[in-house]
Amino acid sequence: MLIPKGWRPLPRTRSGSGMGITNIDAKVSRPDETGATVPVTLMVDGGAIHSVLPAAVWRPLDLVGDREVDFSLADGTIITREVSECRFDIEGRGATSPVVLGRDDEGPMLGAVTLETLGLVLNPLTRQLMPIRLMLGSITQRRTTTPPIAPIG
Repeated sequence: MLIPKGWRPLPRTRSGSGMGITNIDAKVSRPDETGATVPVTLMVDGGAIHSVLPAAVWRPLDLVGDREVDFSLADGTIITREVSECRFDIEGRGATSPVVLGRDDEGPMLGAVTLETLGLVLNPLTRQLMPIRLMLGSITQRRTTTPPIAPIG
């Protein structure tokens, strides 16, 4: 992974024990930013698609699932969870993202969709969150010097 010169990791990223686990402090709230804001420490998992909040975190926010999604666990077990939208505020960056409404025994996790929505990436070597360069592309029409061919018929 190439990191542009001059980029620095975000402060306050915490690494757990020597197992390569990264945790980050965040605040979560309803997408419309009404009601409570709940502080939470999230395990960063760049390999997971969605973020997960345990019931003790999402219930005080009054989040309601708008769809059910099937997930495959490492042992091949398929589980179904409701998915909602939630606002994540991390290191001064805030955005809404899909969130899995976990059960009481499921830990809080920060997944790839939320990371990208916030403009962040997990550096796999240092296990720190870093800003990513966001890119936009555009399509421009080519100008031709010859007139277009007229359709036959």
